[in-house]
Amino acid sequence: MGEVVEVKSNAGTPAAVAAPPFQLHSPSMSRSPLIGGGGHKSPLTGRILTPLASPMKKAIASMHGFLEEVGHLTKLDPQDAWLPITESRDGNAYYSAFHSLSSGIGVQALVLPLAFTTLGWIWGMLCLSLAFGWQLYTLWLLIQLHESETGTRYSRYLRLSMAAFGEKLGKLLALFPTMYLSGGTCVTLVIIGGGTMKMFFQIVCEVNPLTTIEWYVVFTCSAVVIAQLPNLNSIAGVSLVGAISAITYCTVIWVASVTKDRPNGVSYEPAELKPASDVARLCAVLNALGIIAFAFRGHNLVLEIQGTMPSSAKHPARKPMWRGVKFAYFVIALCLFPLAVGGYWAYGNLIKDGMFEALYKYHGQDTSRIILGSTSLLIVINCLSSFQIYAMPAFDNLEFRYISSRNKPCPWWLRSGLRAFFGCLVFFIAVALPFLPSLAGLIGGVALPVTFAYPCFMWIQIKRPKKYSSVWYLNWGLGCLGIVLSVLLVTGAVWSIVTMGIKIHFFKPQ
Repeated sequence: MGEVVEVKSNAGTPAAVAAPPFQLHSPSMSRSPLIGGGGHKSPLTGRILTPLASPMKKAIASMHGFLEEVGHLTKLDPQDAWLPITESRDGNAYYSAFHSLSSGIGVQALVLPLAFTTLGWIWGMLCLSLAFGWQLYTLWLLIQLHESETGTRYSRYLRLSMAAFGEKLGKLLALFPTMYLSGGTCVTLVIIGGGTMKMFFQIVCEVNPLTTIEWYVVFTCSAVVIAQLPNLNSIAGVSLVGAISAITYCTVIWVASVTKDRPNGVSYEPAELKPASDVARLCAVLNALGIIAFAFRGHNLVLEIQGTMPSSAKHPARKPMWRGVKFAYFVIALCLFPLAVGGYWAYGNLIKDGMFEALYKYHGQDTSRIILGSTSLLIVINCLSSFQIYAMPAFDNLEFRYISSRNKPCPWWLRSGLRAFFGCLVFFIAVALPFLPSLAGLIGGVALPVTFAYPCFMWIQIKRPKKYSSVWYLNWGLGCLGIVLSVLLVTGAVWSIVTMGIKIHFFKPQ
């Protein structure tokens, strides 16, 4: 579509120039060289031998310059301009870095040392490093797949899945995991954020005037108020604040843990399992791998973040998106690896819940209340900011239902009501299932294909690499390994829960 074709005739006959027809799908004609008559001169314009050479020169030069700038014209769904994810397309590499940091690092990183208690030093570091490289590769695949060769932009993970695997199979594979990652993460954030609010008040004021459920209400109301920001680009500042808070509390926690004396009884031997058997050992290893997989989240949001950017063939969105992601994951690596290694070195097998709980339990008396209070406050801020970006796909889906039936944008009062409804639903689930954060291994297993497997299969289905080439083998191998690991992790997590037990208390937040 982006070429000008010269058709040469027989000798003595002037050449004819044919410009391909195109359909206008671009939202920004104002930047087109067609307006104003400027643009790059085509080398073909000097060969026009008709009496209309001068007007034809200008028209062909203008069209050629426009097609060089835009290439294939981006095809946009008109309804995208009414939805919160794609309402604004003014994003850039900075916004990409802010959102990627906010979605990619958080409280799930604080449980990484738990995986080392089962895997040990060598296997723990090896598995963490391999998982980091693997998920960074699948992130690159998703960024490259965001725009098809026909110009269609896939600004939602579910739509890319449907384009790759077909409508029915794509929905079957991606709908539940992506909605589970969105809604389930928000529920976990309410539980952790509300509980940390309670801890912060206890540290600072040494009293506890509210119950745990009431703290959940405070957190949910705060999150819903911030959620009134209209679209994904508008919460870039919120994501920046959340990213800074996450980096700060991760650093403070591992530095404070390493600089203190290690508690008595620290051991690096694998924890004893009950019942002690090869099956129990295998399931414990799988559960540890699930915890590592759970630490790498955010793949269900990468297409949505990239969808907020302007794009053309000359300036595709994948370039600033990849720059932002590279910076974000460099920072994430600087947080995750010291946290995992330092936490395991400081507490060994004594760590049971997470890094902050271990710091509070073993060093609460010899650590400044300012440090403990500031760290808990930073965790709350990060939970509030992460809630916004993980809830955005759910907001987008709720508004899509209305727009599809009414064919008009969602009014402000209905948008606010839908987001308040989502907050109430998440709060109810948090109260009903307050033990959800204890299922980190199971959640990691369920979400693993979204991060590690599906992008590889999508690349094969859409890009069609040469059969039996290195790229073909790589993606088939990683994709199949991801599916097998997902099944094993879910099985191992369920077996561990059944045999080792878990404190299940419905409607009784602790």
